[in-house]
Amino acid sequence: MQPISDIPRATAKLELSPLSLYERGATTVVALSNDSRFSYCLYIPERGDNAERSLLCVIHGSYRNFPAHRDQFKDFADANNCLILAPLFPANVLGDGNLDGFKYMVEGDIRYDQVLQSMVAQVSARYGIDGSRFGLVGFSGGAHFAHRFLLLQPERLWGVSVGAPGSVTLLDRQRDWWPGVRDIEQRFGTAIDPQRLAEVPIQLIVGDADLDTTEIVHRPGGPYWTEGANDAGATRPDRLRALEHSLADAGAQVTFDLLPGVGHEAEPIFTAAQSFLARSLDAYRKHAAFHRKS
Repeated sequence: MQPISDIPRATAKLELSPLSLYERGATTVVALSNDSRFSYCLYIPERGDNAERSLLCVIHGSYRNFPAHRDQFKDFADANNCLILAPLFPANVLGDGNLDGFKYMVEGDIRYDQVLQSMVAQVSARYGIDGSRFGLVGFSGGAHFAHRFLLLQPERLWGVSVGAPGSVTLLDRQRDWWPGVRDIEQRFGTAIDPQRLAEVPIQLIVGDADLDTTEIVHRPGGPYWTEGANDAGATRPDRLRALEHSLADAGAQVTFDLLPGVGHEAEPIFTAAQSFLARSLDAYRKHAAFHRKS
């Protein structure tokens, strides 16, 4: 494992104008400089040592109510000296009516894992924080994104919480992307790295009443239909259990939380994720401090 202290810190703050009122606290929506099809909003704590500030990315689902999700993490941000980044991945970004491209990580010429990393670099530079590693949490469609980002870029994460995805990618080398990972190197230029996966605390979280399958059954002719699309299980809890077993078999450290009486709702999922994320961030900071001293 590369010591965290050896990972280059983010580029120094951009030589831009001073932060405006709209770039403080709960910010306005900001375009991504190298691809203005994408944007984000932030929450910046008023207090806390900026040099020690961490970053958490909160990924929306299909409704794309990203400012509301950002706002739910304000108390977490204040308590943990953590900047919140909430991206917007628009629907129909290529003009073809596709609502779900970000969930599966690639859409036409777009690599959504790279889009997020560009956002992290832009925010880290603007605010002068270390974005070499960040936390990631997503609900529903955002959980599609979160666990697939984990498979592709585990070295970027200090922790990830995956809340109630409709479909999952298993570490199945007998099937191609997206149900499996057999062709991941050809598609993404990267291989599954079990050692890196094992370094990331992973939470899988879903409500035990989240049993409606209307939106999660893939059918022939659908845009993301492929062989094995429904084989991980019938319901969201079933599919998340399959992901748990797949990750655990690869040596990952996985926490599975089944919330009693909770359906497909972002608020209780994100609320329940925060204690896990706080523990993961604390462990990451202690690990980083140890390597800085050694």
